[in-house]
Amino acid sequence: MSLLEIEKLSLSIGDTPILRDVELSVAPGEVMGLVGESGSGKSITALTVMQLLPWAARATGRVTFDGIDILAASEDQMCALRGDDIGMVFQEPMTALNPVKTIGEQVAEGIRWHTRASRADAEDRARKMLDRVGLPAAQFPLSRYPHELSGGQRQRVVIAIACALKPKLLIADEPTTALDVVLQAQILDLLRDLVAENRMGLLLISHDLAVVTEMADRITIVRHGEVMETGDTARTLSEQLHPYTRQLAQASMHVPARARTHEVGLDNPLGAKPLLQVDSVTRDYPGRRKSLLKRAAPIRAVDDVSFSIDPGQSVALVGRSGCGKSTLARMVLALDGPTSGTIRFRGQDIVGKSEAELKPARRDMQVVFQDPYGSFDPRQKVEKLVAEPLHVLEKKPTNGERREMVAKALHEVGLSPRDMDKYPHEFSGGQRQRLSIARAIITRPKLVVADEPVSALDVSIRAQVLDLFAELNQKLGIAYLFITHDLTVARAITDAVMVMHDGKIVERGKTSEVLDHPQSEAAKALVAAAPDLHRAIARRLQEQG
Repeated sequence: MSLLEIEKLSLSIGDTPILRDVELSVAPGEVMGLVGESGSGKSITALTVMQLLPWAARATGRVTFDGIDILAASEDQMCALRGDDIGMVFQEPMTALNPVKTIGEQVAEGIRWHTRASRADAEDRARKMLDRVGLPAAQFPLSRYPHELSGGQRQRVVIAIACALKPKLLIADEPTTALDVVLQAQILDLLRDLVAENRMGLLLISHDLAVVTEMADRITIVRHGEVMETGDTARTLSEQLHPYTRQLAQASMHVPARARTHEVGLDNPLGAKPLLQVDSVTRDYPGRRKSLLKRAAPIRAVDDVSFSIDPGQSVALVGRSGCGKSTLARMVLALDGPTSGTIRFRGQDIVGKSEAELKPARRDMQVVFQDPYGSFDPRQKVEKLVAEPLHVLEKKPTNGERREMVAKALHEVGLSPRDMDKYPHEFSGGQRQRLSIARAIITRPKLVVADEPVSALDVSIRAQVLDLFAELNQKLGIAYLFITHDLTVARAITDAVMVMHDGKIVERGKTSEVLDHPQSEAAKALVAAAPDLHRAIARRLQEQG
């Protein structure tokens, strides 16, 4: 008997149909993979099971969980189920966490609510769960707040909250998007263990076919709210009977290598003047006091980092979650100041300058943030959000010119000009990431710092966006600093790569040389843990004989 059974589920929001006759089931101890492009209806299917739908949504069909009719359940019944029998890992960890509560309070909250445990017992169980997801007590006390963690560390807290009460069904919506490949492998092993230990059903929503192949027993592929194909994971992805399945598999296996326009590398032997020069940059943060009289030792997030980027060059900065990549990016963007060291952009020192002095640099430097939803004002429409950087231009565009520039930027990232009049919450996670990229390229900057720019995108859109980055690089000479844990992206789009570990650059060189022949332990670990669809399918078929 199935733990979760979805039969002929159709859903519309207002007059817009979202899902059409979706059929899906998850048995106890089974992992079901739900795969499809951004905006295909994956997340809304999960939200239907949790009854967390927008107020204008209307669902028909049948959704049963452990014998309970979900669509007919009252809010009291759903409150008893959510967090206890059904857990959910949401796609965007920063917006899923409460910024004014510590991580210990947030993990313990569900335990206390559902089990009536004492505060001490709940905190003890919370501590064990956080240890299990890779957040040890020595480095991550329960008193930490979400803003003190990196994107990958916040994602682990969300997973700890969802798994704290060992639910019968866990819905994981892109659970490893913000994680580096080494940690991703650890979290997938953890989820696999929980499924085996507790006979937990797992609905794994992902655009990464390699991850789904390694994890899922069965797979359901959706497009435009309809099920295209369902069946055994390895057989479905190896046979590729449906044209859409073939399209997804090919996009996953073949991210084409981009034409290289700059093979100079990081040492710049041709003597061209660097666009960005970072020299001996260090960043310390104050540590937490352990006693009233003893001063806390500072925490070093970036440790003596030096590198340069030439005009039009693409450089990847790869490393594990929490190694200091995003901190370094904020300093490059003059959003944070280094404790020591210098940063020069186009020959000008940008450390310690006022906003007025930074305006010329701001014009030629843009950013794609890791958390797309958190980087937008939810009260503003897309037109205003994408047009935000235009205020730094020397000549202010007219309203008509502004709309035309926004429409062009949206078209370049695969969105419609009609989307200008929508709000951020009306888009899927992947579509919001495309909005971030549109905002970054609208001023045609000289340097784009992209913090995990394609982590939330499905494989087909990812290939389109990487093509777009490459095209802008060749046409306009835009240089990129790609911060990524996806080595496929680094290989496809960048000329050079730097490997960061514990705040230091431990290896650097041409992308192909570093990724094909890694020398440092950190680089070897990243390369070894990177998921591969060919390998995953072959292993699954071998296991099944």
